[in-house]
Amino acid sequence: MGNFERVLEVVAERRAEFEEKRHVPSDVIAEFKQAGIYRAGVPQRFGGDALPPAEFLRLVERVSTVDGSAGWVASFGSSAVYLAALPLDTQAELYAAGPDVAFAGGLFPVQSAHVVQDGYRITGRWKFASGCKGADVLGVGIRAGEDRTGRPLTAVLRPDQVKIAENWDVIGLRGTGSHDLVVDGAVVPREWTFVRGGKPTVDEPLYRYPTVPYAAQVLAVVGLGVARAALDLVIAQGGRSGYTGAPKPAERATYRISVGQAEAQLRSVRAFFYEITEDVWATVEAGDAVPPEQASLLRLASAHLAKTSFEVVRAAYQLVGIAAITDSSPMQRYLRDASVVPQHAFLQEGMYDGAGAVLTGVQPFPGYL
Repeated sequence: MGNFERVLEVVAERRAEFEEKRHVPSDVIAEFKQAGIYRAGVPQRFGGDALPPAEFLRLVERVSTVDGSAGWVASFGSSAVYLAALPLDTQAELYAAGPDVAFAGGLFPVQSAHVVQDGYRITGRWKFASGCKGADVLGVGIRAGEDRTGRPLTAVLRPDQVKIAENWDVIGLRGTGSHDLVVDGAVVPREWTFVRGGKPTVDEPLYRYPTVPYAAQVLAVVGLGVARAALDLVIAQGGRSGYTGAPKPAERATYRISVGQAEAQLRSVRAFFYEITEDVWATVEAGDAVPPEQASLLRLASAHLAKTSFEVVRAAYQLVGIAAITDSSPMQRYLRDASVVPQHAFLQEGMYDGAGAVLTGVQPFPGYL
């Protein structure tokens, strides 16, 4: 992928700026585009790369190792898989100037919309629109007419139709710019709406991969990257003397045991995560439908990755000792960022319940699959 190493360099140089400004600036989004991050989920028929999920996930993991917020914003390069449910003519218009289109969505709470001729009149406020300040198009969740009893629609709007209410004031992943979106009476044509996770109009392998589980994966892998950075810092600092003149950390058995356990935890959960990703991709490439058991394992692997990554970062934070609490230490930022990932609705511990239901032959909770 062209210019990807430059992306890592830019993120490393400017991660403090992301935290201070509470978003990733547009010129950095432009670097992401040049590296192909935002064409990764775009259909090949429209000039995109339609990357296999494991390949894209590894890219997000690497960015997240440098900065969690940048990784989170980069992860939405996968969101074009949602847009593949738009009519083909709409997608052709969307990508008319090229496939490097950044999409951000504030889908909840779903708002009622009024049906008008050939479309919907939309008013409301939506939360958690990560990356919205650098987006080319924005999505909001609506219910209207016959859709009130089914899954909500996502309406796609231009930035000039949306006001961004800058209220992203949080403990971690501060640079994601996950502000609220406000819309006041904008009219969106019917052909610019789609059901999130609905049947795609594009017939390429990526769009047969389970959409909502993939959305969980691209967020969970952010925690993995942050945990890798935190553990690498602990390993590097093991040979350095502390403030008190006590033995170096790596000379203590308790330190070495904790580092070894954390390394095993992180590598194990990472292996499970990528193993099921590759298994599902093999099913898709063979032209077969993904069975519920495989889709469920994707969700389980994602939730478990988010949880375990946070546990590894928390262990690393404690191993660093008093130095971890200083603003100058990256460890406090790793802890804050990793703590946010398992809080996401897709990654909370309820996913274990859904996975357990599928494994034991019980109907999982609505919306799990």
